[in-house]
Amino acid sequence: MSTTKPVIAVVDDDPGILRGLKRLLDARGFATKTFQSGEEFLQGDEADKSACVILDIHMDGMSGIETRRALSARGSRAPVIFMTALETASARREAIDSGCAVFLEKPVSGQVLIETIQNATAIH
Repeated sequence: MSTTKPVIAVVDDDPGILRGLKRLLDARGFATKTFQSGEEFLQGDEADKSACVILDIHMDGMSGIETRRALSARGSRAPVIFMTALETASARREAIDSGCAVFLEKPVSGQVLIETIQNATAIH
């Protein structure tokens, strides 16, 4: 029986968000990998190993939307949860059009995020 924890990738250019989400997700039994940019995330093989990806939409360099499109082009099937502090109708539409599983506005409660990950990935 495998005891491998599902890997949740968190991509956000805010180090405080990365630390907080890593603590939360690790405490709930996930293996959390954090990345400060879409470019950093796409350089390694974590994009192909992740059970779920949490992406900030507005980041320096490659945006979350661009990162999601690059994942799709690579054939990634991992569900993507977008989070943003700057929600606009156009950002929401772009996120949905890019194939996101869920769109959340920051700040989001820890319980809502955990439930969203579980629903998106069927991990319980």
